[in-house]
Amino acid sequence: MTQWHCKRFDALTLRELYEILRVRAAVFVAEQACAYQDLDGRDLSATHLFCERNGEILAYLRLCEKPDEPETLHMGRVLTAERGTGLGAELLRRGIEAARQAGVEELYLEAQTYAEGFYAREGFAAYGEPFLEDGIPHVRMRKRLE
Repeated sequence: MTQWHCKRFDALTLRELYEILRVRAAVFVAEQACAYQDLDGRDLSATHLFCERNGEILAYLRLCEKPDEPETLHMGRVLTAERGTGLGAELLRRGIEAARQAGVEELYLEAQTYAEGFYAREGFAAYGEPFLEDGIPHVRMRKRLE
């Protein structure tokens, strides 16, 4: 049975935190062969949204304040361990709803360019020029919350 959780950092159990960091490293470092500094200090003030089954994280994202835009949240570290199941779309919809409940006006994210269509289906719009982040092409995207 899968369970969804939406927690601030201090509410995470040690086991949840370990599993979040493990799955982020598995997807973003090992699978994508990209060495980068995942522990960037932003987890401490973030909201962590995740789906787990039997203690294993199946989908995850974090919502952080965007320092230069107080009415905007930065959605990042979006991942699913089980692809092609619809879990990613559900994760994204739940993340949008969590942002709405936080009372912000807009969501911002930096999507890997191959995933632009995934975010566009939920109302995110790309803007600006594509850019490289850790050697991977990305695009900036925004979604107004109503």
